[in-house]
Amino acid sequence: MKKNLMFFLLVLLFSAGSLMAQKKPFTIADLYKIHYVGGPVVSPNGQQIAFTLSNYDMEKGTSNTNIYVMDVNGQNKKKITDNKSSNYDPMWTSDGKTIYYVSTEKGNPQVFAYSFETGKSTQITDLYMGISAPILSPNNNLIAFSAKVYPECGANPQCNKSIDSTSANGPIQAYLADHLLFRHWTSYAAGKVSHIFVYNIETKKYKEVTPGDYVSPTFMLGGGIGYNFSPDSKQICYVSKHVKHPEASTNSDLFIVPVTGGRAVNITKENKAWDGWPIYSPDGKYIAYRTQRIPGYESDLFRLALYNRKTGKTEMITTKKTFDNWIDDFKWSANSKSIYFTGEVEGYEPIYKINIKDKKITPVTGAKSIYSFDLDHHGNLYYSRSTVQKPTEIYQMNLASKNEAELTDFNKKLEETVDIRPVKKMWVEGTGGSKVEVFVVTPHNFDPNKKYPLIVNVHGGPQMQWQDSFRGDWQVYPGSGYIVAYANPHGSTGYGQDFTAEISGDWGGKPFEDWMKVTDMLAKLPYVDSTRMGAMGWSYGGYMMDWFQGHTKRFKAIASMMGVYDLRSMWGATEELWFVNHDLNGQPWNSKDYAKFSPSHYAKNFATPTLVITGQKDFRVPYTQSIQYFTTLQTLGIPSRLIIFKNDGHWPNFVKSMPLYYDAHLDWFHKYLGGAPAPYSVKKMVENRAYKY
Repeated sequence: MKKNLMFFLLVLLFSAGSLMAQKKPFTIADLYKIHYVGGPVVSPNGQQIAFTLSNYDMEKGTSNTNIYVMDVNGQNKKKITDNKSSNYDPMWTSDGKTIYYVSTEKGNPQVFAYSFETGKSTQITDLYMGISAPILSPNNNLIAFSAKVYPECGANPQCNKSIDSTSANGPIQAYLADHLLFRHWTSYAAGKVSHIFVYNIETKKYKEVTPGDYVSPTFMLGGGIGYNFSPDSKQICYVSKHVKHPEASTNSDLFIVPVTGGRAVNITKENKAWDGWPIYSPDGKYIAYRTQRIPGYESDLFRLALYNRKTGKTEMITTKKTFDNWIDDFKWSANSKSIYFTGEVEGYEPIYKINIKDKKITPVTGAKSIYSFDLDHHGNLYYSRSTVQKPTEIYQMNLASKNEAELTDFNKKLEETVDIRPVKKMWVEGTGGSKVEVFVVTPHNFDPNKKYPLIVNVHGGPQMQWQDSFRGDWQVYPGSGYIVAYANPHGSTGYGQDFTAEISGDWGGKPFEDWMKVTDMLAKLPYVDSTRMGAMGWSYGGYMMDWFQGHTKRFKAIASMMGVYDLRSMWGATEELWFVNHDLNGQPWNSKDYAKFSPSHYAKNFATPTLVITGQKDFRVPYTQSIQYFTTLQTLGIPSRLIIFKNDGHWPNFVKSMPLYYDAHLDWFHKYLGGAPAPYSVKKMVENRAYKY
């Protein structure tokens, strides 16, 4: 019997190995075959879930997103929008008969309504300037949204259109500024301001509730909740920054205003740091929100606070002692007795629960990388998550039993035919004895007895964390024969706020030392060819590539994307001055950090072949930083290549630009590290019409 069992196990093991061997290596093209799942949003009766599904066509450079509905057990999936546009932000009405959503089907984003009774969609808003981030009032009578308008025009479409398109002498050809923050992220303000409007569904009338010259809601990188209705639908709480120098301050506050408009009241004016993400408790007693305590520091610890609507007082419900990591998304329980939230913890984004009465925090999901979540009234949690080896899908977890069920499997076919590589986690002793977490992804058909070229990937932020979550970098390069390693050195989130804060004023110090220790460890792995190691990084990661260039010769090739090269000129050209003011301890004329930590000051040590990539519309790290770097490399006779995405900012367009981004990396690393050749010709990719948009 034992012999038969052993034989069976050997056959099973051999079959599994053969199946893995039959899978093809992951390519750039495979990245665009993935179905990207977003959501979920639970219906009021807890019986259905709405979510989004995005698809991309790499060859055509196009994408589309549609909205689906399914039962909470994952059955009866139905696509309720079916067009080549973007359809997103689904919102259920309280009776579950209608879903409001945003669509670009008719041009600028507008609100549409899908009726389950008729099976058809109807356009609701028709503003010339388009709408953004709509929310539905609890009584289902109102829709609040933001829109960029000329302050003197408000919601008047003809007024906005007239100013937008012409001036007294024809089309506008210049920008005029009398104050800073005249441009942000990828666009110029050009006289426009983001305001919040309330649309009455019955009367079809718009009401501007945040008129004037202030931006409402305040911009939040990556999105977030900028305003919310009170449970009785009579009030809106929103985020705005009412300061003299918004470019140098993080002091956003929470304001409350009637849905009919009128005087707005600042409820967080005592705190001179950032306040935002307001959500009313279902019973209407509180407004919960995220808050920071250090003015001017955008990477201070994100905590949770409660504003008591009756007393007007605020209390902290999380502190550095109770939860020493960033709190991201959060939601109230139906009975208003607790809050569920996601937190950045050691390479994951798990969900926790905090009891409002005693402030006790309890882990809910365990170590998982969760993007968004929702709750029903029956003790179930729904969320989207991924791992390095598995693209995003939607899952259900019963809060009592902790049993998890996968509700969607849109990427099952790809997973069965393509080798999506797993990750191995390691810990290295970093600077000062701190532990640094390292993630390693090995190549397709990995053989531990062979040696492979290595690429290390430094994250941006710099205050953020690499996670055990699906990402193109972690698969495209292993698919071409490279080991990829990414670590969370000093400055990363998820390992306590002190660890995060230690990068400020020390950009080229502890983080660099950590990376050298990590590289030492990686170079000793028996399957790493220490003579063929490369490095890549984006944003601050690009800065670290430029810093590597002047401080180490251990890498044979470098790829620097959207990197900071000269700190002095960076200060004068970036739009959000609060970041450099804090992280570099002042301005160029009163802080030594601008000289001490500027890669440009170490050009005499440069020697490593470098690929430089940037976006012409990048206002966060202006593309001239990359041009300065490339100019220096060329002048010094160092092999180098520059790619400028003319229509992109800090984040290149995923379907139009990123294929070239990946291909250029493979081409560069193949040349200097000897991995597999790039699947496409870089020259051909550049000449393709997809990159002439």
